[in-house]
Amino acid sequence: MKYHHASLVAVVIFLSTSLSWGAPLTLQECVQKARDNNPTLKSAAWESKIARENVRQASSADFPRIDAQAGYSMQLEPQAVIISGRTVETQEPDFAFAGLSLGYTIYDFGRRNSRKEQAGTVANASGKSLESRQSDVALQVIETYFGILETGKLIIAATEEVTQVVEHKRVAQVLFDEGVTTRNDLLQAEVRLAASRQKLLALQNRRENIWLLLNFLTGGKAEFRADLDENAVITQNAEPLPNVNFNLADRTDILALRLGVETREFEVTESRVNFFPELFTRLALDYVQNDKVREQAVMSATIGIKFNIFDGYASTSAREKAILNRSKSLDALRLAEEQASLEVNTARNDVAVSKERIAVTEAAIRQSEENLRINSERYKERVGTATEVLDAQTLVTQTKTDYHRAFYDHQTAAARLQRALGKL
Repeated sequence: MKYHHASLVAVVIFLSTSLSWGAPLTLQECVQKARDNNPTLKSAAWESKIARENVRQASSADFPRIDAQAGYSMQLEPQAVIISGRTVETQEPDFAFAGLSLGYTIYDFGRRNSRKEQAGTVANASGKSLESRQSDVALQVIETYFGILETGKLIIAATEEVTQVVEHKRVAQVLFDEGVTTRNDLLQAEVRLAASRQKLLALQNRRENIWLLLNFLTGGKAEFRADLDENAVITQNAEPLPNVNFNLADRTDILALRLGVETREFEVTESRVNFFPELFTRLALDYVQNDKVREQAVMSATIGIKFNIFDGYASTSAREKAILNRSKSLDALRLAEEQASLEVNTARNDVAVSKERIAVTEAAIRQSEENLRINSERYKERVGTATEVLDAQTLVTQTKTDYHRAFYDHQTAAARLQRALGKL
C-alpha cells in the first residue's frame, strides 16, 4: 500500500508538471491573459465604472427632487397668544408632524449642463486612460516574454561554453599527464570552468525571476511555467517599421489628456455661473398635529429665485482654481505630446540600430567559431596556448550573447515603437 500511495503521488506530480510545461504559450495568449487578469488593470477598471456612475449622479439634476419627513415634538409649554388680556394656546404641547415636498430647478444659467458635460468627459477620459494602461501592460508583457526567450538563448550559449571549457580541461589534463604542459594550464581551465558555471547559474536565476514577473503581469500562479513560442516576433528584419507615420490621435493617453482639458473647460464654465441666480419651483404638503387650528395639513406651491450675495469669496476662489487647473492640464497635454514625439523618434532609432547590430553579430558568430576551432587545434598540436583557447571560447559566447541581445532588442524596440505610435 505504501508503494501504491507513492506511485499515485508520483503520477500526480508528473501530470501537474506536464500540464505546466507541456502547453505552448504564445505571445498573443500572454497579452490576452494580461488584459483579462492583470491586477493593475483590474484596479484601474474600477475608476472607469466609478466615472460612469458620476455621469448618472450628475444627470439626476434633470429630475425633480422629492423629500419626505416625519417626527414627533415635545415642548415644555405650548405656544400661546394674548388676546384682550387673556392667554390663548395656539398649539398642542406635544404634536406629530409630517411633510412631503417636490422641488425642481427651472433654470440655473448652464450650471447643471456643465456638471453633466464634465462628468461625461471624465468618464470618457477614464476609458481612454484604461486603454492606455492596457497598452503599457501589453508592452511590459512583450518585453518580459522576449526577456525569457533571450535568457533561454543565453543559457544555451553559457551551457555550450561550460561544455567547451570541460572539453578544454580534459585536453589540458591529458597534456599535463603526458608532461607536455604545466599545471598552470589545468588550473586556468578549472578557474574558467567555475566562472562559466557561475554565469550559467546567474542566467538560470534571472530566467526564473523573469518568469515570476510574467506570471504577475498575466495574473497567473507564481509556479506556472510553459514552453514559449520561439518564433514569436513583433516585426521581421525586412519590415520598414521606422517609417510608419505618427498621429497623436492614435495615442489613447493623449486623448485622455485632451478630454481632461475639456473637463477643465466645463469646470471653468460652472465656476462662472455660480455668480448667477437659480429659478426654482416647489410643491409641498405639510401636516402638523394641532387641534386648536382649522387646517392641520397645508398644501403650497412656490416659484422663486435664489442667489448668493456673499459666500466669503468661495465662488471667486473656485473660479480662479478652475482657471489654474485648466492651465495645468494644457501644460500637461503639451508635455505629453512632446514626450510622445520623443518616444517615437527614440524607438525608431532603436529599431534601426538593433537591426544593423543583428547583421553585424551574425557574421561575428561565424568568425568567432572559426577562431575557436583554429585555436583548439593549435593547442592540441602544442603550438598554441591555453589562454588563447579560453579567450576564443569566451569570444564565441560573447558574440552569441551579442546576437541574441541584438535580436530581442530589435523586437522590444519594435514593440515600444508600436506603443509610441498608439498601435499596440
